Amino acid sequence: MSFPGSYRAGEVDFLLTRLQAQEFTSVHDKERLIQSGQRHYSQMLSPESLPSPRYMAVFEDACRANNARMAADCLRLAGLIAARRSGAIAVVSLARAGTPVGVVVARLLREVLEREAVHYSVSIVRDRGIDGAALRHILAQGHAPESIVFVDGWTGKGVIARELALSVSAFNAAQGTGIDNGLYVLSDLAGAAAVAASGDDYLIPSSILNATVSGLVSRTVLDERIGPNDFHGCVYYGEFAPHDQSQRFADALVALAQAGGEVPHAAPLDAKAAAERSRAYLEGAMARYSIADVNLIKPGIGEATRVLLRRVPRLLVLRRPGAPDVRHLEVLAEEKQVPVAVDPLLPYHAVSLIRSASDA
Repeated sequence: MSFPGSYRAGEVDFLLTRLQAQEFTSVHDKERLIQSGQRHYSQMLSPESLPSPRYMAVFEDACRANNARMAADCLRLAGLIAARRSGAIAVVSLARAGTPVGVVVARLLREVLEREAVHYSVSIVRDRGIDGAALRHILAQGHAPESIVFVDGWTGKGVIARELALSVSAFNAAQGTGIDNGLYVLSDLAGAAAVAASGDDYLIPSSILNATVSGLVSRTVLDERIGPNDFHGCVYYGEFAPHDQSQRFADALVALAQAGGEVPHAAPLDAKAAAERSRAYLEGAMARYSIADVNLIKPGIGEATRVLLRRVPRLLVLRRPGAPDVRHLEVLAEEKQVPVAVDPLLPYHAVSLIRSASDA
């Protein structure tokens, strides 16, 4: 059964199965189980905690510095979607980093561009694909396959964009549908998205927080409790409600976008150059840091933040320490005692390396 999380009714329908938190797996145990192949990352959740007051102050600073840019990119993305879709639009965000973006984009489609738009948030899992039950549910509500557009926050290496393309193509082949398998994002660092508002690695403020900026919903779960006709699962952190920023953050972005006037022009992005930059950096980093598994390298501010929040970091690499866009990463690294290296030639603002379980 769908639910709106901590957002107002009508902002989003999470097509997720609400699970009881049975057993959380510690971050270190999760890393060991993932890297040994004993468990898939989607089968485990680590406990989330509220951010420290110091970290929340950094979030507020990030909002003051970059909300206007994120709002403009959301409006730009809404305009790109409107130009590529006729009739009603079904915005389908990828939970959970895509959820705040989907909330804002759907509202801008309705309130600024005067388009009929609804918003669903669904799960996609690396190596497991898009939630087919969720897609079938969306189609069963009467939404035309061609009305669906998949939205996320950013690309890092492009893994989820490729997973989306493969799994939606497989879904189309099995169901006889023609859903567009492209990903629409605010920032495409890997040249892997179908459409992007920007190609820059900048601090998207919602990347700083976890559940408290994403409707109080956990990372999605696909374990033995999820049957073939069930939506992928999640845990709802209702106990975090007094600290929730989700609706306030979305409302602030919508107000900024509406105050900006006309839909900003989207400059053409050089996806080929971005893909080549990503490939070259990953190859060089694997050699430089003696890494055999590319999944242990997370480029870009958004992905680097995820590592520091919920994985076991080996190293944080920054292009320019002290820069406003990486202040939150420096706070996290200090709080978690993660070493920091400086690389002035880094093609991104930040990269996090995950510690190999064999080195733990």
